[in-house]
Amino acid sequence: MDKLDPKTDGSSMDIVKDNIEQLKAIFPDVCCEDKVDFTALKQLLGDNVETREERYIFNWHGKSNARRIAQTQSTGTLRPCKEESKNWDSTQNLFIEGDNLEALKLLQKPYHKKVKMIYIDPPYNTGKEFIYPDNYKDNLNTYLEYTGQKDAEGRKFSSNSDSTGRYHTNWLNMMYPRLKLARNLLKDDGVIFISIDDNEQANLKKLCDEMFGEENFVGNIIWKNVTDNNPTNIATEHESIVVFAKNKDSLENTWKSKVSKIKDILVELGNQLTSDIKDKSELQVTYSKWFRENKNQLSSLDRYKYIDNDGVYTGSQSVHNPGKEGYRYDILHPSTNLPCKQPLMGYRFPEETIQKLLQEGKILFGEDHNKIIELKVYAKDYVEKLSSVIELDGRLGAYDLKHLFPEVRKLFTNPKPVSLLSKYISFSSGNDALILDFFSGSSTSAHSVMDLNAQDNGSRKYIMVQLPETCDEKTDAFKAGYNTIADIGKERIRRAGEKILSANQDKDGIESLDIGFKVFKLDSSNIKAWDIDEDNIQQSLLDAIDNIKPEREPEDVLYEVLLKYGLDLTLPIEERCIAGKTLYSIGFGALVVCLDDNITLEVIEGIGQLKEELDPEVMKVVFLDNGFADPVVKTNALQILKRYTIDDVKSI
Repeated sequence: MDKLDPKTDGSSMDIVKDNIEQLKAIFPDVCCEDKVDFTALKQLLGDNVETREERYIFNWHGKSNARRIAQTQSTGTLRPCKEESKNWDSTQNLFIEGDNLEALKLLQKPYHKKVKMIYIDPPYNTGKEFIYPDNYKDNLNTYLEYTGQKDAEGRKFSSNSDSTGRYHTNWLNMMYPRLKLARNLLKDDGVIFISIDDNEQANLKKLCDEMFGEENFVGNIIWKNVTDNNPTNIATEHESIVVFAKNKDSLENTWKSKVSKIKDILVELGNQLTSDIKDKSELQVTYSKWFRENKNQLSSLDRYKYIDNDGVYTGSQSVHNPGKEGYRYDILHPSTNLPCKQPLMGYRFPEETIQKLLQEGKILFGEDHNKIIELKVYAKDYVEKLSSVIELDGRLGAYDLKHLFPEVRKLFTNPKPVSLLSKYISFSSGNDALILDFFSGSSTSAHSVMDLNAQDNGSRKYIMVQLPETCDEKTDAFKAGYNTIADIGKERIRRAGEKILSANQDKDGIESLDIGFKVFKLDSSNIKAWDIDEDNIQQSLLDAIDNIKPEREPEDVLYEVLLKYGLDLTLPIEERCIAGKTLYSIGFGALVVCLDDNITLEVIEGIGQLKEELDPEVMKVVFLDNGFADPVVKTNALQILKRYTIDDVKSI
């Protein structure tokens, strides 16, 4: 029976080894015994290898170290915290409390190429914000010191003042490894949205050009979020959202979204008015009065000023043929009986299509033939494009929080509006996508996912990652009982989920809305042998005999095993009792874990019978190395399990 190897199984995904495997698949002749013959590789690449010192490159002090940090494996784990979770047994959502660099490393195996969309709102590097350190040897130890789980050695997480002399460098060294790891988690058609302001926008774009490739730049969104009346040279009234794809060629040709709360209001109003008012003239007069009173709040739907028995509609000038000569034919005006004015480049539709639209009453005419015809477009068919310029009051994010936390004056600084993030998610991902935010702050992203799912009956899932950064004792949040930013995020998700359910209680299918989340907290390994103390090898050897840390629970170890095997942390886990021992069946029998002592042959036979019952294609089994009743049982266990075609058996 093999033991889980601390070097291969006890750490997060080995990115260097994975890179070599990918290189080996493309160029097998340059790899020998897991080493790369760089001379041979250069010969294969010919003139495409850059060797000159003077070349176009984005560089800064510490970049090599940042690259190394991204490739260093984590020996930490994520410990389940049921008491802070919601709907633990059914939810598909995750909230990870810990340093996001370590969390991203631990997520590499279970979520490799599974994330459709990443949104992050990292520190803008204004000189006042919290910046993660970049020059540490062991990031897990640094995190444990910061959270008080280990004795501090003088290292502090702090703001990045421009007086340090490494203002931009510190920020780049913080972002580089995180973006590199994040890219690995994206699906081939995945995208990342990054909020930023002018302090680091230029550096972020260059960093992403290198990380994702210039050819995968999707665009830069300008979010006009404030009105600046201060006397300055240029009034800064915007932030940027930089958007990159994992592989732009894999994206949909166009991004359109049918999700719009304003559209829903117009459709509902139209249904109500057409049901109550049968006279066409009265119907239009009533709607026109409402339209004038609410036009300023209709945003991009402020042209939908007409109504008929089929609902609210507008006229669209999309009969024009864009860019080149289109179709030419006459359309007679119903009143003057003369040909209507044609678009400059002709019509975009053939004549038979226009005749069909005329028969269906979907063509709008002007007062006479001098106006080009328009298409009748109903609000219910409205789809929105993602504009490169978005105008949305930045204070809406604070209002979102105030509605959830009316008892706290100011809970969080500059939260993003739910409507803004919902917009990004609805355009860039389907309704079953996995969304990741590893600078989650007050958890606006989680709120947005739940809100969007309620709107379109989606089943999107999220992973939030947030450092338990302490709230200043002077803040309203601390005075209200929230010790860390992570505490704020978790409570926001709890309240937002209940509020969304309440607001949509009459909607079909709302009862299936996932408003839960599993909380996991970053910590050192549960297994002593994977946490070797190099200064006390003798104690480490003694620990190997009884190698589970005494303060850790079986479920702590169970989820560490899931991480090491690269299994989704939300997979269903069923507890079975066989011969008085607890078995955990993960993924309907794909993995069975037994962490009890004094395992007998009766338990082993029970595992074999469980395989026949659940009938997984392959079953993997894990025991504690010293969990067997005696050496004979341990030896015979392998033979018994082989009879049931269970060959992958390991011990901790």
